[in-house]
Amino acid sequence: MSYAAAAVPPLPHHQLFVFLLQAGFLVLLALVCGRLAARFGMPAVTGELCVGILLGPTVLGSAAPAVAEWLLPRSADQFHLLDALGQLGVVLLVGITGMEMDAGLVRRRGATALSVGAGGLLLPLALGFAAGWVAPDDLIPASTDRPTFALFIAVALCVSALPVIAKTLTDMNLIHRNVGQLTLAAGMVDDIIGWILLSVVTAMAAGAAGAGSVAEPLAAVALALAVTALIARPLVRRAMTAAARSGDSRTTVPGATAFILLSAAATHALGLEAMFGAFLAGMLLGAGPRAVRAQLSPLRTVVLSVFAPLFFATAGLRVELTALTRPEILLAAAALLLIAVVGKVAGAYAGARVAGVGAWESLALGGALNARGVIQLVIATVGLRIGVLNATTYTLIVLVAIVTSVMAPPILRFAMRRVEDTAEEQLRRREMSFLPEEGAPEKRADA
Repeated sequence: MSYAAAAVPPLPHHQLFVFLLQAGFLVLLALVCGRLAARFGMPAVTGELCVGILLGPTVLGSAAPAVAEWLLPRSADQFHLLDALGQLGVVLLVGITGMEMDAGLVRRRGATALSVGAGGLLLPLALGFAAGWVAPDDLIPASTDRPTFALFIAVALCVSALPVIAKTLTDMNLIHRNVGQLTLAAGMVDDIIGWILLSVVTAMAAGAAGAGSVAEPLAAVALALAVTALIARPLVRRAMTAAARSGDSRTTVPGATAFILLSAAATHALGLEAMFGAFLAGMLLGAGPRAVRAQLSPLRTVVLSVFAPLFFATAGLRVELTALTRPEILLAAAALLLIAVVGKVAGAYAGARVAGVGAWESLALGGALNARGVIQLVIATVGLRIGVLNATTYTLIVLVAIVTSVMAPPILRFAMRRVEDTAEEQLRRREMSFLPEEGAPEKRADA
């Protein structure tokens, strides 16, 4: 049989038409709703998620089911096209997040960052595991055992959304403050450990129960970290040096994109989460020369402006808020939100106080790190994909991500009104080139 005769037929005309229509509508509405959310002082991701909620089963599916079925048919083949595009977007988004990590910042803040990060990690982990262990049976998929479900909830509650936190701190003119710098350092600690834990739990969920299900993913994580540090790091450094000499973003952008995607494929082949490989790749790219990071700005713009909003809108399509009409589900949502907020705020506050940070600064740290946003949405999507979460628990975790992100600015405003702006912080502000120039109008933290 010839290759042409055995070739897969092209995508049917109508299926391609519906896919293009879906992608176009989702990107356009994500842009509009994201801008509206930002105008009301909320993270843009909140509005982008609302697109999926409006077009999904909660609103359009209930108000006009025929229209919903035409625009978003309940066909696995059709929806998988959007899923594939969303997965590409989220892998690149996690890679971009990794580029924004500054390991040197963690080293500079040292013990204080570790103390805050540990407090903001361990207490949510413990409370999240307890919540998953006592969760009602109808919140746990039949194919998932309770320990794996509890571990996944623990990981979902321990992370912080560093991209949302960084944007919030920048918008509030707090990123140059000691609290802002310490928040980023502690958030990096939490997110790096969180990605490792997510890969371990994901591999456990995919494998058989027993000691091997823990040892194998841990060994795979160790292998991935070793290859990254010993092989990939020097190779990427040489490539970045060559890119800095060339100054050509037409080579740097596709090269970096390929590296992120191939790294994601490598960790996926090891049985770990693909996002873990993308995150490691992003960290290596972010450690390169500043000139190369500038060359990657087109990639960052496209991912944050197109692919990421498309992923968030697609994630919102799976949110079923109608489940909250059941009293037991509404109670579970309130309990999970309370556990998430108390665990992160109290844990980070305690870690900061142990390290000698003042009370109001400690509260600000807890409030900022409480934002789960983008990262928790990614984790919720992973949980739904591998079968650890069902539609209801997925909705609950997405709600926690939204509410905690919206909570961060008010807590920061309340706490930072009571923290004096020091001369060291004012000097740092002038030295940070990405903030407004001296004398330019600026937003106040208490605005």
